[in-house]
Amino acid sequence: MAEQVNVALIGYKFMGRSHSNAYRQVAHFFPDLGAVPVMNTLCGRDRQAVEQAAGQLGWQQVATDWKDVVRRPDIDLVDIVTPGDSHAAIAIAAAEAGKHVFCEKPLANTVAEAERMLEAVQKAGVRNMVAFNYRRVPAIAYARQLIDEGRIGRIYHFRARYLQDWIMDPNFPLVWRLDKNAAGSGPMGDLGAHIIDLARYLVGDFDEVTGMAETFIKERPLAESSDAGLGASGGAKKGQVTVEDAAAFVTRFTNGAMGTFEVSRFAGGNRNANTFEINGSKGSIRFNLERLNELEFLDLTQPSTEQGFRDLMITDGAHPYMAAWWPAGHIIGWEHTFTHEVRDLMAAIAGKVPVHPDFLDGLRVQQVLDAVERAASSRRWERVAR
Repeated sequence: MAEQVNVALIGYKFMGRSHSNAYRQVAHFFPDLGAVPVMNTLCGRDRQAVEQAAGQLGWQQVATDWKDVVRRPDIDLVDIVTPGDSHAAIAIAAAEAGKHVFCEKPLANTVAEAERMLEAVQKAGVRNMVAFNYRRVPAIAYARQLIDEGRIGRIYHFRARYLQDWIMDPNFPLVWRLDKNAAGSGPMGDLGAHIIDLARYLVGDFDEVTGMAETFIKERPLAESSDAGLGASGGAKKGQVTVEDAAAFVTRFTNGAMGTFEVSRFAGGNRNANTFEINGSKGSIRFNLERLNELEFLDLTQPSTEQGFRDLMITDGAHPYMAAWWPAGHIIGWEHTFTHEVRDLMAAIAGKVPVHPDFLDGLRVQQVLDAVERAASSRRWERVAR
């Protein structure tokens, strides 16, 4: 009989909905995991709101104090989907209480916080995972397979962009993602963390970086003033934006490959454009999240008269994760990546084996983010700590 893993989810909005869907679905499509998540407790500060969310999402009970939840003997796994400024406190307390920990990305707001979190889970010996869900896109997992098989050869270039446009309106309010104290950074941590992790997954570790960042709109209406109406001056009260709106950087990987990265929330027309291209001595790969069931592949070992990018449909049962879903050609969606994450986490808990990306991977991403921030300030090449 499969082990039951009682889950406490701390947070319940956008990512809370995504994780909840994964917990509901995983055992139905991956029945031989050895461990099954039980949606035990949903935790949030607003009792009325969290009760409504629990009813909608399928949680058995609710709580409003995460400190009580992580100490409860009936909880096995603590899943953290709160803003970044609370990740460290919750994860460390959960690890010290002997709980497995699943944490949304980026792992922390600073390198020091990530180091303490890693130390806590290693000392406790608990399973730990960071929710870099794009590793679980079947097309990206297949790209890794092609690389491991030597189909790309020596990698020369990795270039990635993650572009959105949801805050271009100057009247968009000063939400927590625009506050460095809460979010740690702007699109570098929110979007850049994803493509940094993918670069590490597909290419390797970073050696040094240099880059730039810019905040285009430096003041925005306070979130509460957008509801309360006009301030004393006759206009909405405003506050300072303390994170970047866009950033770009280049890197040298430790294996000699070159990398270029761009992130922005001001790229009009790009709702969620996570794209990358890898060029190697034997072939190239291109991926676009907005077409997540497809992978473009160029095989340079073929005659030049037959070369060109081929559009591969990654829906066959032989492709990573796809045997659990539908017949070939029947596509899956963004939400499936979270189900795949939970599948791998449950398998690790049942088998008592590590799972990646873990908190060490999260720390490595945090170290790259730190180096980019230093480079944007110094306008020099900065080494990535390891």
